[in-house]
Amino acid sequence: MGEKKKVWYKVLSNKKDLPEGRVKTVTAAHQGICLTHFEGKFSALDNKCPHQGGPLGEGSIENGMLRCPWHGWDFHPCTGLPPGGYDDGVKTFEVKEEGDAVYVALEEEAPHVDTISDVMMETMVNWGVDTVFGMVGHSNLGVADAMRRLEEKGKLQYFGIRHEGAAAFAASGYAKLTGKPAVCFGIAGPGATNMFTGMWDAKVDRVPLLALSGQVDTHVLGTGAFQEVDLVKAFQTVADFNHAVQEHSRHSELMSLAIKHALVKRDVSHITFPDEVAFTPKRTWEKPKTPENRITPMNIAPPQQMLDKAIQMILKAKRPAIIVGHGARFHMEAIISFAQKMNCPVITTFKGKGLIPDAHELGCGVLGRSGTPIASWFMNESDLLIVFGASFSNHTGITPKKPIIQVDFDPMALSKFHKVDAALWGEISETLHRIEAATNGKLDTIDQRDEIANRWSIWKAEKESRLKDQGEDGISSIAVFDVMNRVTPENAVIAVDVGNNTYSFGRYFEPKHQSIIMSGYLGSIGFALPAAMGAWAAQGKERPIWSVSGDGGMGQYLGEWMTLVKYNMNIKHVLLNNSELGKISKEQRGAELDVWQTSLHNPNFADFANNCGALGIRVEDVADLEAAMIRLRDHDGPALLDIVCDVNLI
Repeated sequence: MGEKKKVWYKVLSNKKDLPEGRVKTVTAAHQGICLTHFEGKFSALDNKCPHQGGPLGEGSIENGMLRCPWHGWDFHPCTGLPPGGYDDGVKTFEVKEEGDAVYVALEEEAPHVDTISDVMMETMVNWGVDTVFGMVGHSNLGVADAMRRLEEKGKLQYFGIRHEGAAAFAASGYAKLTGKPAVCFGIAGPGATNMFTGMWDAKVDRVPLLALSGQVDTHVLGTGAFQEVDLVKAFQTVADFNHAVQEHSRHSELMSLAIKHALVKRDVSHITFPDEVAFTPKRTWEKPKTPENRITPMNIAPPQQMLDKAIQMILKAKRPAIIVGHGARFHMEAIISFAQKMNCPVITTFKGKGLIPDAHELGCGVLGRSGTPIASWFMNESDLLIVFGASFSNHTGITPKKPIIQVDFDPMALSKFHKVDAALWGEISETLHRIEAATNGKLDTIDQRDEIANRWSIWKAEKESRLKDQGEDGISSIAVFDVMNRVTPENAVIAVDVGNNTYSFGRYFEPKHQSIIMSGYLGSIGFALPAAMGAWAAQGKERPIWSVSGDGGMGQYLGEWMTLVKYNMNIKHVLLNNSELGKISKEQRGAELDVWQTSLHNPNFADFANNCGALGIRVEDVADLEAAMIRLRDHDGPALLDIVCDVNLI
């Protein structure tokens, strides 16, 4: 073989930038170089110390020798040789000076050889998982480099966040909106464990999520190495599919199964990459896989005997009511069509808020603690409840005292807390199709539309009365959502947080065609802003993205405003700022305890947003609220509306 071609790279534009007796790190064609200036001569050494890989360019020249900054070993600044005749010297490179510039000669860089990381990341995007939220660090560099190549090809979008917890919430928000997984990505140890809460949020709300983590080298596992955490064991409670990549794993199959588990089971998958495995060249025969013929169609129908029972119950009903949860979000066209034939109200759980507009002639709003008296009225007056994709949580309060038909894709969700009369295990649209075919022209129900309209008029009068309440310490939450009802775009996505602000949102915001996402079963404070980032990555080019939180939730991931500005995420955040964890204060009073440690010391959030490069607006007078929210809506870029609220007016 002939000698490899050498290429000269400029590594210093002005010799004055490296004074006599100094060293610095430079890079040429991915090669780290320790550039030295010693005894009037510029020299170039491999930047890695041969012992521990310490960066020699961060060292210093002492007594005529270059000293490694990590363990103090010496090398000659020009030759790279150690004292004492040892053979553990440092590789050197040819140097030339032209004018004020310094050049280093390197062998022409070899073409990239695909790694295990490459074949797994390509398999991932082949399955349609193309959005990553994460932080790059020393133990995930091989995977990150594979992602970089895919991003350069336009096959992947990557968002570098400021905290891995936000990455997991963003991935969860993405999945809640789209039904498809996104990726949260972190290093070994703390980077991975920071993702744990958001992974649980996705798990308990039954949405797909893929977590990828770095790991320390395999040969030091079990020795207590720096940032070593047994991540497979750590995540075994949250990740349904949970494996470490080995050098001889079936790599593309491992990634395929991780995504298939997430999609089919609507659960969390986790893969961790030991550092040296991530950089290992793939086997020559290994190819990225695709989902072609790997997932069965999901239009499963319920067992016939239970379907027959449900049909008979529907045919006997006079005042049925339909209740829909978050699990019904992709089937609402079929559900509303069926409700119109049944002349019956459609009620939502809080997680299902917005699945039918409040202004729809059959819409009755939210049931339960975050809901309205309209929904509870029609549930209590019904003679049959038909429940689609809801989980019967205590928060929702679906009564077990009525005849119930429940439809769900998960057989374990059926009759979970108490028996139901007809438990239909099947996909919602397919089940509805069979019910409609069997009941067409045979329904004999009361038309409840006029009653629905009357109940809405009673509730709206009550809201108008509450809107007149004024406090001494700020604006009421009902006033905030009254303005949001008029200003928020009808096709917006709204991510909501946890706390009194969320309860008020449930009662007072009147959705039209907005999509609403929240931390449902986990109820994790701080969810809203990162989830809005996930929604923006999914649909920000087509739809306005809004988020709502209290000041407690905003404080959790305040640093992500820098992420919003970096990627120009056009997110509008409405902040109800009462300088208190108001919901916790309320719970302390309800438990007949003293209110303790719930006050908050806040910055001026609007100023903070402005300092990050976003638009920040602060409102202290209700008279200024609507104009400020219109300004928020119309701003091109990330914006925050900091509303000083009265904690007692919820």
